[in-house]
Amino acid sequence: MTSIDIVPVRSPAEMRRFIRLPARLHANDPLYIPPLELERSEAFSPKKNPFFEHADVQFWLAVQGGVDVGRISAQIDKLSPMLRDESAGHFGLIEAEDDPALFDALFATAEAWLRERGCKRAIGPFNLSVNEETGLLVRGFDTPPMLMMSHDHAYVGPRIEALGYKTEQNLLAYILGADVDPPKGLQRILAQPPKNLRVRPLNLKNYMADIRTITAIFNDAWSQNWGFVPYTEAEVDHLAHALKPLLDPKLVPIAELDGEPVAFGVLLPNLNEAIREFGGKLLPFNWAKLIWRLKVSGVKTGRVPLMGVRRSISADFVGRSVAFYVVDAMRQRCKQIGIERVELSWILENNAPMRRMLEMLGAHDYKTYRLYGKDL
Repeated sequence: MTSIDIVPVRSPAEMRRFIRLPARLHANDPLYIPPLELERSEAFSPKKNPFFEHADVQFWLAVQGGVDVGRISAQIDKLSPMLRDESAGHFGLIEAEDDPALFDALFATAEAWLRERGCKRAIGPFNLSVNEETGLLVRGFDTPPMLMMSHDHAYVGPRIEALGYKTEQNLLAYILGADVDPPKGLQRILAQPPKNLRVRPLNLKNYMADIRTITAIFNDAWSQNWGFVPYTEAEVDHLAHALKPLLDPKLVPIAELDGEPVAFGVLLPNLNEAIREFGGKLLPFNWAKLIWRLKVSGVKTGRVPLMGVRRSISADFVGRSVAFYVVDAMRQRCKQIGIERVELSWILENNAPMRRMLEMLGAHDYKTYRLYGKDL
């Protein structure tokens, strides 16, 4: 058989090959949606993505017979608690043809890179960080992926497990119909909010201040969650710039108790629905189609990637109820603008309080993403 060469990505041309490889591997999957190549190029660029300010990253291509047949990355995030507590580095962006020798060569290369830098464990996939695409799809292959969620071949999980990786965490994606009314008891609660509670939309005139408010709540709310890495100031600025064209202020509700911001939600229109047939390209005319679909004709699906309630109130009745008001504000706006289904993701499988809340609202989990770990 032709030998497999694992080539480190060093040039712009090699990075273009790295970005375009998944589209070829998924060419026969009608549910796969190629991401925009421009967005991926910026995400993988040390000059554009502030993640690289606190992480070491290496990308590789697998080449066989002159053809790109696989890819992988390895990352060491200096802010990750996994590095601090377990000496764990990360792998990610795994795509490959269904060949055990190919998976063995890719992972051996990534593991050696991590081991040479002092890592004792490998955990992933992270594409590239816990605050970006996280986990490998292992259930729910029959529906297309939402914005910033991966769509993987069913054979990838078993190939990774065959290399000695075990389940580290399962992450769930929930789906909620905007037209599904909450239970009668919850409707009564929502109809009579506390007098000191105000749920308001994002203020575009005070955009950066509200973004920093949201980030502060998120960093507090998620601080005790597995794998949590807080957003840095540079990442907040980058995120604010990237998300602004997608934001509907009424889909970013901020809850205030006695004038103090305590909770928020961010619902984004599902960009994947808008770019489905673009083939990853915006030029020459797809950019105009994208603007039309997001701003005029609208999309039918959306995703809630960010939500949080300050820990100081999350354990009492008011704190738990605030989350319902935030979700309901997003649901009501979806009904107004024609968004029919919303994904809430991701949720740790062992996060029972959040899962109960979503299920009370009528949501159900429909996809599972898995993080794997292995001692090096």
